Amino acid sequence: MKNVDLKNKKIEFNHNQNRFIFETCTGLFSPRYIDKGTLIMLDNIDFQKDDIVLDLGCGYGVVGIIAAKIISAEQIYMSDVNPIAVSYAVKNALRNGVEGVNIQISDVYESFGDMNFTKIICNPPYHTDFSVAKRIIEGAFYRLLPEGTLYLVTKRKEWYKRKCISVFGGVKIIEKDNYFVFKSYKKISLQ
Repeated sequence: MKNVDLKNKKIEFNHNQNRFIFETCTGLFSPRYIDKGTLIMLDNIDFQKDDIVLDLGCGYGVVGIIAAKIISAEQIYMSDVNPIAVSYAVKNALRNGVEGVNIQISDVYESFGDMNFTKIICNPPYHTDFSVAKRIIEGAFYRLLPEGTLYLVTKRKEWYKRKCISVFGGVKIIEKDNYFVFKSYKKISLQ
């Protein structure tokens, strides 16, 4: 495990007329500012009032907390494998007034039983091998409700494109500033 500097840092951020303050620390993903890829992905998600959202690999909680402000805290689930990230996500949910968000430690989908979601959102660890991303994409197909959507943002295109197509039968890709946002829809089978 990496040495983690637990010196707290604060990021102030405005999104859709809401002001957010996120506390984070060195050792968590993007501790000095909100990651550009995450912001690009958020700009391409249309949250609906009846969504049930999973912020997978939530880090210190940016995506899930923003979604909770738009939808409702009780319809947002957030998880990370890192207990330090989860503790910061809990603090940040309280700080930003979305106390009802369900935040837990989980290795991908392990802690969610048989729950299903309308949106699964993830900024996967794309500077590693593809084993985690493979589990995220393959598992999303079974965790999404019919017509649900998996959103991923990465700096790598081809592997993610091929994998999303092989699992979902298609993918929409938005490219901006060297980031790729992948939207994979779970289609209803007409049998």
